[in-house]
Amino acid sequence: MALYDRLGENASDFWQRSDLALWNGGSNFKSVVEKRSVLAAPAGGHNLRFVNSRQSMRHLFQPRVLNLAVIAALASALASYPRLSLWLNRSAPVWYLEGTIFLCGIVLWGFVFAWHPQYTHRPVFILKPEPGSFIAATVVAIIAAAVFYLLLDPSLRSKLPEEYPADLEHWFAFLLFTLAINQLFLLFAPFDWLMRLFKNRWLPTNLTVLFGAMLLAIKTQSLPAQLPPLLFAALLTGKVVTGFLAVAFYLRGGVLLVWWWTFLFETRHLLNLSE
Repeated sequence: MALYDRLGENASDFWQRSDLALWNGGSNFKSVVEKRSVLAAPAGGHNLRFVNSRQSMRHLFQPRVLNLAVIAALASALASYPRLSLWLNRSAPVWYLEGTIFLCGIVLWGFVFAWHPQYTHRPVFILKPEPGSFIAATVVAIIAAAVFYLLLDPSLRSKLPEEYPADLEHWFAFLLFTLAINQLFLLFAPFDWLMRLFKNRWLPTNLTVLFGAMLLAIKTQSLPAQLPPLLFAALLTGKVVTGFLAVAFYLRGGVLLVWWWTFLFETRHLLNLSE
C-alpha cells in the first residue's frame, strides 16, 4: 500500500507541475505535452493508430502545407478558366465555377502536400527525375497516344464529340484543364488520401485506378446513345492501363512527370487539327 501511495503522490505532483508549466508558457511546454500524451494514452494498438491518425491530420493544417495548397489551388483555378470560358452550356457563371474550383482545390492540394511526402518519402515536385523514369514515361506516352489515335479515337470522336477539341484554342484549354483539375481529382488527391488510410502502395494504387474507371463507366452510361459493348470494353481497358501507368509515374517522378506524360498523350489531337 505504501508503494501505491508513493506512486499516487508522484503522479499528482507531476500533473500539478505540468499544469503550472502550461499556465506559465515555459520553455518545457513541448516536453510536458509529450509526457502527458504518453501517460494519457496506453500503448495499445488502437490508441497508437488513433495517435498516428491525429498526427497525420496535423500535417494537413500546417501553415506551410496550407500556403502551398492555396497557391496551387489558385494556379489550378486560373488554368481552368480557358476551358470554362469556352463552355457554352454551363449551368453557373464563370466566377462561381472558378471560386468552387479554388476552394475545392485547396482541400485536394492539401491532401497532396500533406501526405505525399510523408507516406511515399518523395517530394511532390521533382525537378530532375531519374533518366530511366523520364525515358519510360516518354516512350510509353507516345505508344499509348498512337494506340488511342489509331484504334479508339476514330470511333469515339463521333460518340463523344465534346471530348475532342475542334481547334487549337480548344485543345490548349482542354490540356490546361486536364493538367490542373483532372489529374488532381482523379490521381494526385485520391491516391495520397488513400496512402494515409492504408499506409501501403498496393491498395491505394488499385483503388485509385478503380475510382477513375468507375467515373468513366458512369459518364458513358449517361450518354444519350450507348457505346457498343466492344468499344466500351476497349475504352475501359485503356483507362485502367493508363491509370496504372500514371500512378507508377507519379510515384517515380511526382506531379511533373505525370504532367509530362499527359502532355505527350494529349498531343495526338494535334494530328487531327492539322488535317
